[in-house]
Amino acid sequence: MKLFSCDHCGNTVYFENGACERCGHQLGYLPEHNALVSLVEDGGLWSTPAFADDAYVFCANAAHGACNWLIRAEPGGDVYCAACRHNETIPPLDLPGALAHWQVIERAKKRLFYSLIRLGLPLATRAEDPEHGLAFRFLADDEAAPQRVMTGHDNGIVTIALAEADDAEREARRTGMGEPYRTLLGHFRHEIGHHYWDLLVAEGPALARFRQLFGDERADYGAALAAHYAGGAPAGWPQTHISAYATAHPWEDFAETFAHYLHIVDTVEMAAAFGVRTRSGPAVPPDLHAAFDPYRAATIGEIVDNWVPLALLLNNLNRAMGHADAYPFVLTPAIVEKLGFVHALVHGPEAG
Repeated sequence: MKLFSCDHCGNTVYFENGACERCGHQLGYLPEHNALVSLVEDGGLWSTPAFADDAYVFCANAAHGACNWLIRAEPGGDVYCAACRHNETIPPLDLPGALAHWQVIERAKKRLFYSLIRLGLPLATRAEDPEHGLAFRFLADDEAAPQRVMTGHDNGIVTIALAEADDAEREARRTGMGEPYRTLLGHFRHEIGHHYWDLLVAEGPALARFRQLFGDERADYGAALAAHYAGGAPAGWPQTHISAYATAHPWEDFAETFAHYLHIVDTVEMAAAFGVRTRSGPAVPPDLHAAFDPYRAATIGEIVDNWVPLALLLNNLNRAMGHADAYPFVLTPAIVEKLGFVHALVHGPEAG
């Protein structure tokens, strides 16, 4: 995630901002330009000095306070932005608390889409690709139903339980399941990993290498999950897997690794945007420079060299404030190799 400047007054503005806090100008995000721009309204349309030749409208979900993304104004054009056009189901907004929770969900989803767009990953909708297009269902629990809504992925359809937008409920689920880390954005990044396994790995040239690193995905998925929940992760798992849950099945290992790749890349970019400089030891240290763009890094090594000292900084800053570690995970050589597989997958085989 990068920082933005208001192109009217130069004030620093942030990805979710709807207005500049200094000059008050309306702001909107243009994903095709990766720009948060100041706007001028004219007859129901919006223009911006940054791209003066075009006129824009806000995504229809802006009316609910759930989106600040813009769409080029075109007759008969889509009323939803590049991210919201993938919504298949949103919660009933007359349900108490549903609107506020959906707004939280959309903020996390927009950060996911920021990364997917920057990486140039395929983003077909279900209308464009009925078999493998990406769609989201944000579902509230039905008190009359025997089971709660479960967050998950099924052939391009990502379901997010509305309850995950409630901090107290999500923390209760985290502790109940013995997880060191559970966030709404983490759910999005994990489930999208399953989607891109289907698109980029399954039955493709990367499958053989995937099986070398992650294991054989043809192992019975249901039986593997049952065994994991009954017996937990095997001894020594931190040396080979990013999380205990990643040991459950090769699909879960890939999804967890994919999620962490997005965690790392986006956080390194944000740190670089702030000009954060870190030192890892007495040797010549890896530095984070404002010019470093992890989304364009040639190798996973460049990203990890910037990430490890940054993660140490984040964890110690959290400890100084009395909080748990922001990143309670260790990147061993085996895990970095898996991250390198994801890096090559999203950038092409020439990346390492």
